[in-house]
This record gives sequence, C-alpha cells and structure tokens, in this order.
Amino acid sequence: MAIGWLAVLQMVPWSDVINNAPKVAEGAKKLWKAVGKKPPPQALPDEETTAALSPEAQAMAILQARIAAMEEATGELHNQMLASSELIKTLAEQNTQLIQRIELSRVRLLLLSGVTVVVAIVAVVGLTLALAR
Repeated sequence: MAIGWLAVLQMVPWSDVINNAPKVAEGAKKLWKAVGKKPPPQALPDEETTAALSPEAQAMAILQARIAAMEEATGELHNQMLASSELIKTLAEQNTQLIQRIELSRVRLLLLSGVTVVVAIVAVVGLTLALAR
C-alpha cells in the first residue's frame, strides 16, 4: 500500500508545485481582498400593506416582497462567498507552508543520503583494508 503512495508522490512535479505555491497564495489573497471589499446588498424597507388594496397595489406589494426576499438571499450568498474565499485563502496559506516543509524534508533527505553514501564508502574501504592485512 505504501509503495502505491510512493509512486503517486514520485509522479508529482514537485518543482512546479513549489514554484507555483506563491502564485496560488497570492491569487487567494487577491480573491479575498476583492470579495472582502464588496459590501453586502441592502434590502429595501418593507411597506405595510393593508387588506383593502387594489389589484395593482397588491401586485406591487407581491413584487416588492419578492424583491426583498431576493435581496435577502443575495446577502446570504454574499456572506457565504466571503466565508468561502476566506477558506480558500487559509487553504492556500496552508498549502504554501506544506510545500515549504516538504522542500525542507527533501533537502534533508538528500543530505542524509549523501552522508549515508560517504559512511558506506568509508566502511567498505575500512573493511577492505582490514581484510587486506
């Protein structure tokens, strides 16, 4: 099972991911700034309706009620969009941190591999010298 994940991780173009991480974070910040500046739409105040209205006045009251409901729904959608863009911004920042940590781990792994190769060479040379005496 771990070999499958290893194969998947090896197929990821990490250099591209690392190079594009700042662009993703910057794009998320721009989205947050653009969405965060827009104020939510304001609903029109409701007018009191009376029971004895003409058909035209009733139609107007119905239309105004529908407009108010649509404005309220638009306000809710705006709030959801703000929350979503904040989440995207947070995820982009976390992605950037993850990429930086993965890059640090990759560098450490390469350094450890190099040290291991040097120790292996010294061990082989030492063993060879010990057996040659």
